[in-house]
Amino acid sequence: MLLAVDIGNTNAVFGLYDGAQLVRTFRISTQRTKTADEHGVLLHQLLTLHGHRSVDVHAAILASVVPPLTDVMADAITHAVGKSPVIVGPDSDTGITVRYDNPREVGADRIVNAVAAFDRFHGGVIVVDFGTATTFDCVSPDAEYLGGIIVPGIQVSLDALLGRAAKLTRIEIAEPPNIVGRNTTHAIQSGVVNGYASLVDGLVDKVIAELGFPCRVIATGGLAALIARHTRTLEIVDEHLTLEGLRILHERSSR
Repeated sequence: MLLAVDIGNTNAVFGLYDGAQLVRTFRISTQRTKTADEHGVLLHQLLTLHGHRSVDVHAAILASVVPPLTDVMADAITHAVGKSPVIVGPDSDTGITVRYDNPREVGADRIVNAVAAFDRFHGGVIVVDFGTATTFDCVSPDAEYLGGIIVPGIQVSLDALLGRAAKLTRIEIAEPPNIVGRNTTHAIQSGVVNGYASLVDGLVDKVIAELGFPCRVIATGGLAALIARHTRTLEIVDEHLTLEGLRILHERSSR
């Protein structure tokens, strides 16, 4: 099996692939203070908990947007499964030409998402990723990463609001019963869900108009399914798009 690991600012997501099939995922909170030994023990325990053995993992690949954790997690994976992971970075051959002014500024997850999205559509595509930040990434029909947009993420924005408004209390990010909230909880939920849905539709429209070529639009990230139900531009939701991009890159490197 292949172990694919996506280290984000909020969570680290692990995926186990048997060939092209994703057979298991598990998620941990991103903790910058844990050592490689601690992460290695946790990874071994998670594999065991889900009925897998470390020896079943024949290869590993890793993408990270948290530089202090990259080498730590790579060492942890090596200790836990006995395989050193391939680390996706600015110098990796991904098949995507990066047209950013400084390619090293682009998060590895954004390029990996572009790989997976272009592999699916083989044409112009916009990837909307609902993570710590909500990002919009644009790929041309010629497999070029053209750049994108970064917006404060849903949870980050909500936390900022609650931290600055003394009378507001923490709420669940969930679908509101109506556009017009009749209590504070529903009013905030409507603002979050419908507000971000409108933001997505507005920005996607502007991006497509500027790019000047047809684009498919795919969403990923933990809150993608919730927001997508309220948009007209998000066509497909793939929660595991980043893991799939990692699998594709590993498959190409193994040929």
